[in-house]
Amino acid sequence: MGTLYVCGTPIGNLEDISLRVLRILREADCIAAEDTRHTLKLLNFYNITTPLTSYHEHNAHEKGPDLLRQLKQDRNIALVSDAGMPCISDPGQALVKRCVENNVEVRVIPGATAAVSALCLSGFETNRFCFEGFLDSVSIVRSLLAVEMGVYVPGATLTIPPAGAASMAA
Repeated sequence: MGTLYVCGTPIGNLEDISLRVLRILREADCIAAEDTRHTLKLLNFYNITTPLTSYHEHNAHEKGPDLLRQLKQDRNIALVSDAGMPCISDPGQALVKRCVENNVEVRVIPGATAAVSALCLSGFETNRFCFEGFLDSVSIVRSLLAVEMGVYVPGATLTIPPAGAASMAA
C-alpha cells in the first residue's frame, strides 16, 4: 500500500519550504494539488516534474475515491494546498479521513501555517491560542463578539476570506 504525504508549502516566499518536502514532491508518483496552476509555479521553481492532479473542494467527492484507489495500488501521493498546510481549513482533511478509515499510511511533512505565523508576529502570549478557520459572515461576527467579551484567549486567530474582509472593513 502507498503513503499519502501531507506536505506544507510556502505561504509567500517560494524559498520557505523544507528540503524534505522538496524530496517528497520529487519522489511521489503524483501530487494532488488544490490549484494545479498555483502548484506548478512552485514545481517549476524547483525543477520538479512529478505529475499533478487537482484535488479541491469542488472535486473532492469524486476525486477522493480515485486517489484512495491509487494509494491502495502502492502509489505514493503528495498532498499540497495553495499555501501552508493541507487539511487546515482545506479539503485535504477529507482525503486524510478516507485514508485513516482505510488503513492507508499518512505522513505529515510540516511547513508554514498562516495562523501560527500571524500569532508569532502579533506579540500576543503564545502559550495558549484559539484558531478559527475560514468563517462565514455570521460566524465572524459571533467570533468577534466572543473576543470582545473575553471568551477567547488573547491569541485568537480568525481566518477571513477576502470577500469577508472587505465587508468587515466597511
